[in-house]
Amino acid sequence: MENEFELIAKTFMGLEPVLAQELTELGANNVQIGRRVVSFTGDKEMMYRANFQLHTAIRILKPIKHFMARSADDVYEATKTVDWSKYILPGKTFSVDSVVYSEEFRNSRFVTYKVKDAIVDQFRERTGTRPNISVSNPDIRLHIHISDDDATLSLDSSGESLHRRGYRQESVEAPLNEVLAAGMILMTGWRGETDFIDPMCGSGTLLIEADLIARNMSPGIFRKEFAFEKWPDFDQDLFDTIYNDDSREREFTHHIYGYDVDMKAVNTALLNVKAAGLSNDITVAQQDFKDFKKPKEKAIMVMNPPYGERISTPNLLGTYKMIGERLKREFSGNTAWILSYREECFEQIGLKPSLKIPLYNGSLECEFRKYMMFDGAMKDFRSNGGIVKTDEEKREMAQKHRFKKHRDDFKERFEHDEEENEEGDIRTFKFTPLRKNDRFGDKRNDRFGDRRNDRRSGGGRFGRDFDDERGGDRRGRKPERNFRKDGGGKKTFKGKRYEKED
Repeated sequence: MENEFELIAKTFMGLEPVLAQELTELGANNVQIGRRVVSFTGDKEMMYRANFQLHTAIRILKPIKHFMARSADDVYEATKTVDWSKYILPGKTFSVDSVVYSEEFRNSRFVTYKVKDAIVDQFRERTGTRPNISVSNPDIRLHIHISDDDATLSLDSSGESLHRRGYRQESVEAPLNEVLAAGMILMTGWRGETDFIDPMCGSGTLLIEADLIARNMSPGIFRKEFAFEKWPDFDQDLFDTIYNDDSREREFTHHIYGYDVDMKAVNTALLNVKAAGLSNDITVAQQDFKDFKKPKEKAIMVMNPPYGERISTPNLLGTYKMIGERLKREFSGNTAWILSYREECFEQIGLKPSLKIPLYNGSLECEFRKYMMFDGAMKDFRSNGGIVKTDEEKREMAQKHRFKKHRDDFKERFEHDEEENEEGDIRTFKFTPLRKNDRFGDKRNDRFGDRRNDRRSGGGRFGRDFDDERGGDRRGRKPERNFRKDGGGKKTFKGKRYEKED
């Protein structure tokens, strides 16, 4: 690649190998797995594609400075050595996010202030003016990570977390994170070869993520913007080419089924599926899993039942016992995957899993278990050529303890406000703006038509989850035009963005 540079993709604990595989398939170089991160190298096109196409990344960072940080002065002086005029143009705004794991720096906010002060002082000394700091929609987002005394200062190319796809119109209690849902599906190895079933679908996240994976559609198609679109060197033509490139997409000839006992959840899932424009592939209906019947076609089942933590349910253990009974009686010849938290819940299922994968769902250390469903005894199944556990799955099981060795450290870091840690380990601190600015500066060519205007407004259902500085509530504003609003109909991938055919 020409002009290749270092990049870092952040993800959730347990999803690092899945993300590394995605990056390898995308064509990234020097892919290396870390803790909740995967580092790699690539050019500007790779950075754009990583944001737009990866299913299991929550943020793509571009490091611009590595240094040793043993004191606050070290942070300040190292930050001032960067020529910030290359990144923050006159009249533009910025914000700083910090993640700090250090005995020297006990407060991430303090580190954030030191970075901010260094940047402001550099501009004041060189130009006599200072850049403004924006709370909700900065032109440039910066990220500093300190582990012990090792510091990395990066440009944040993503902006809002990549798990916020943009298709979720409404939600149910304790919804499954989109990145975690995609990671679970990719872990199963399913790519659309059979039907897909989620019998406890909630708001439909697993259903939609499964369809995106089956069709190999980029999850970035729903987003209103990425942070790199405001960078001084943003290449609009290059991003247009990536956005409209459908060469990787494939046909999906099977179907996806979602069920839930709660009619409110069913309606929410239907709304989200329609907003994603995937109504032709996904069917959602009200049904209690105790009434589940064997599907006519071969299928894979992935479910995220209640754990009794954020969602309470009467007779929790009875629910898991019922899950095991339904699987044994109505799902033979197929494979089921279950994410849950309590060992006593898994015990009630009464089935022996062929694979256990540790995963964090928020702060909960869960397990994602695979169940091969077959009639008769296991020895008969194996004697007939059946494979309960592949060689790769055996290796995965042998490494399961590597995940747990950092458990206490992870849980200690997760004691902070869970809302601030929604991305796993990113603690975000932003500053009150000194003045209100034009959010996007000079108007550029309208590549998106009405959608670009929606994005300038800063609101709509695809905006931020929290009230912005104007006091508006995202739930009360609707975009003037949603390019996939009607849901049904066949999608075509010609021309700018998406068009619909009757």
